Amino acid sequence: MSVKDQIDTFLKSQEFGVVGASADRHKYGNKVLRVYQQKGLRAIPVNPKESEIEGVPCVASVLNLPDTVKSLSVITPPPVTEQVVEMAKQKGIENIWMQPGAESDAAVEACRRAGINVIADGTCILVVLGYRDH
Repeated sequence: MSVKDQIDTFLKSQEFGVVGASADRHKYGNKVLRVYQQKGLRAIPVNPKESEIEGVPCVASVLNLPDTVKSLSVITPPPVTEQVVEMAKQKGIENIWMQPGAESDAAVEACRRAGINVIADGTCILVVLGYRDH
């Protein structure tokens, strides 16, 4: 599958999880959540330390996401990303987009072994969806 096909498949989810969402508007974990909002897509922040980000209630873990979430954006350090992939496999997540800097060979390989559509080639969702900082 080409990266474009992978992205098209990723974007078909009814709702999206944003793992590593941040309340700090300068961090990528916040900007990724906001680009979904800018595009009118439903995104749920995953952050165990926050109750709400950008007006959306947070869940503490991937395992707490509703079953309508089939795609995850991951903005976490690589060792955390590897844990996220394990939870995603348990949850039945079908697509994972590792933002640049979040990927690790082990996490990408775990996705491939589990049949998860993984985007981890340096492609940034902020660029693809046309994020605007305002």
